[in-house]
Amino acid sequence: MLWKMRISLADRPGSLSVVAQRCGEAGVNIVGMQVFPGIESVTDELVVESPDGWTEDDLRALADSAGAEFIDAHRTQEGVLLDQATRHVEAARTILGDPARFPEIVARLLDAEADPIEGRPADTMDLAVGDVVVQVHRTTPFTATEHTRGASMAGLVTDVLRRDASYAARVAPDPGSARAPELVTAGFVVTAVVGAVVVGRAVLDEQAVDAARHLELEVDPGWRRQGLGTRLLKEAARVSAALGDDEMSLVTTADNRSVLPMVLGSGMRGRMKISGAELHVRVPVRDFMAVRG
Repeated sequence: MLWKMRISLADRPGSLSVVAQRCGEAGVNIVGMQVFPGIESVTDELVVESPDGWTEDDLRALADSAGAEFIDAHRTQEGVLLDQATRHVEAARTILGDPARFPEIVARLLDAEADPIEGRPADTMDLAVGDVVVQVHRTTPFTATEHTRGASMAGLVTDVLRRDASYAARVAPDPGSARAPELVTAGFVVTAVVGAVVVGRAVLDEQAVDAARHLELEVDPGWRRQGLGTRLLKEAARVSAALGDDEMSLVTTADNRSVLPMVLGSGMRGRMKISGAELHVRVPVRDFMAVRG
């Protein structure tokens, strides 16, 4: 039976050797290990192979017998034995190719969940991608090392998306050109039209709930990845701000990879949360009129 177990040890010579000795005496084989340094203690993540029939309570008792503080243990698969540096390089390669997969990739890299964890105490890591905050959650507390790794990966995504936004700005039709969609605002609806053809639409609810107004945004497939969604989002934000709202809220499918680049490209701050099959995005608009430039 393969387990991933986290323990905390006093940062002094010989403490880990006691754990190894107790594991050997109990017939538990340590097959992988990762160390997260701290100020006065060290968190060790051990991948161990235990005798058949062992439970989390058995591993807790084993840690106690070695003078270690037991943090967490759960069953795992052989894939966790992949070299950690390799895992991070592969994650970076995936993100470079498709930065919108960042929430999914970083959650998997940190053994976390993009969904909030209900019914149990959980730790949450906030990761800033530009002005967008992405959250991941897990029951085991994140270490300082993991916070640093997550922030580094978020910085990589920020750089990639800003590079892509810069490229898109150079190749997208100029708003004043004949082939660029014109944005027409009427009440709660912003429509993007080319000639007499509608190629995009942003629709705000007529009623706000708790100073947040729901937004539905759609762009014709032939006009995607040209900055039109960002233009519609920004124009909808101006309408929402003029109505006195604090925020806009947008709900889409959890696998929609266009939302993160769209919000980041708009220059607005945002908060993203995955819940089940849905991605919830909230964008503050209160100060948008003052900075619309």
